[in-house]
Amino acid sequence: MRVLVTGANGQLASDVLLTLADAGDDVTAPDRANLDITDRDAVRAAVRSLRPSVIINCAAWTAVDACEGDPDRALAANGTAVGVLAEVADSVGAHLVHVSTDYVFSGALDRPYTEQDVPDPLSAYGRSKLAGERAALANLPSATIVRTSWLCGEHGPNMVKTILRLAEGDTPLRFVDDQRGCPTFTADLAPLLRLLAVTRVPGIVHATNQGAVSWFEFARSVLAADGHDPDRVTPVSTSDLQPPRPAPRPANSVLANIALQTVGIPLLRPFGEPLHELVARLPRSQR
Repeated sequence: MRVLVTGANGQLASDVLLTLADAGDDVTAPDRANLDITDRDAVRAAVRSLRPSVIINCAAWTAVDACEGDPDRALAANGTAVGVLAEVADSVGAHLVHVSTDYVFSGALDRPYTEQDVPDPLSAYGRSKLAGERAALANLPSATIVRTSWLCGEHGPNMVKTILRLAEGDTPLRFVDDQRGCPTFTADLAPLLRLLAVTRVPGIVHATNQGAVSWFEFARSVLAADGHDPDRVTPVSTSDLQPPRPAPRPANSVLANIALQTVGIPLLRPFGEPLHELVARLPRSQR
């Protein structure tokens, strides 16, 4: 399988590349310096030259608070550029797998969000990612849109590394207990993205590791996995965070993985298993 992976230096893309290499795929993986997905002409030239059978789009501007201050840049990177990728993918017969986010929802529901629920993002980041979903499906209705949440992995900054780093010092460990979601580990998600590329499942798919927690509960789990006392973590409400976050977060961003079950693809593991594996792999120098 000839695959183009965008955003090659990112946390998720790093594990996607390992997965594709293990499968023996023919992979091209430019980083942003070599392929800026907001450059329409460069994207069209690259795809038409490579003629991949699959494009996995891991490129995104994910700085949620920064997006709030620059919504035009967010829309360009997370919205408009995805539409261009879908358009040029269609022109060469490639399947597009695009990674999206739980932030397309407001978090107001008192149950997990399904693929059929109507998005209503609170933030500029969420609005830009929703625009990307819609642009992809408008230009390539057979595209796979994979919504995921709370990504953690070995190859980039994330909350597991942040929590472990804080645990080594004497800084008070305070995490919000009024935002709930599903931690998702890139080493588990990457093989699923390849499977979705191979099977060309169309439309929107929710894909997370199983198990919903608050950030407070997740921080306790991370400390316990590394042999620390989880009782060091204390809860705080989002409204009491200082300084306040510029971008609003959904209180409930738990994603129900209904589409995977419908097509018979096994769900990802409970998050505790990959969490312990990741903590064991991380040397202290990487935290």
